[in-house]
Amino acid sequence: MMRDCFNPVTLCATLSRRQIISGLAATAGILTLGSNQVRAEGEEISHSAESIHQEVNFKANRKRVYEALTTTSQFDKVTHVGAAMQSGMSLGTSPTEISTQVGGSFTIFMGHIVGRQIELVPNERIVQAWRVVDWEPGLFSIARFVLVEQGSGTKLVFDHTGFPKGQAEHLAAGWKGNYWEPLAKFLS
Repeated sequence: MMRDCFNPVTLCATLSRRQIISGLAATAGILTLGSNQVRAEGEEISHSAESIHQEVNFKANRKRVYEALTTTSQFDKVTHVGAAMQSGMSLGTSPTEISTQVGGSFTIFMGHIVGRQIELVPNERIVQAWRVVDWEPGLFSIARFVLVEQGSGTKLVFDHTGFPKGQAEHLAAGWKGNYWEPLAKFLS
């Protein structure tokens, strides 16, 4: 009896009472989900995922900051004055290796952090697929570094997304203690 199902005049006549009630219940259920959640066959979209946003000023030009973050020998020196290395924390045994090519890999903090260079715009932007080695295999977050000229210095605008839930505080502290503070010392 679905031959005229799209004609509003005959719609109620061709559908059973049970079908109408089920349809109304389903519609009400969708409306009660609210605007911040959408369900599609068992999947959910979160609009409250954790992320990190930090802005740091350095007394060095953008070229110098970019090179410190993307040159193996320079970043290796930065890591050695960072909190993780100073604490004696066991990180791994892999040497620092940073590719300067889009798609190239990097291994830092003695192999504790690994990833790939997604976008490299010299002296302007670095985007990385970034992960801690003890995260679930195949799980990568996105780390985005934007270098903004500020007179003779540089403001680094940093965003980190896609990391495991519950890791925001730990990671935010790690960025400060293992990246920004030692980078400032290295650049001064």
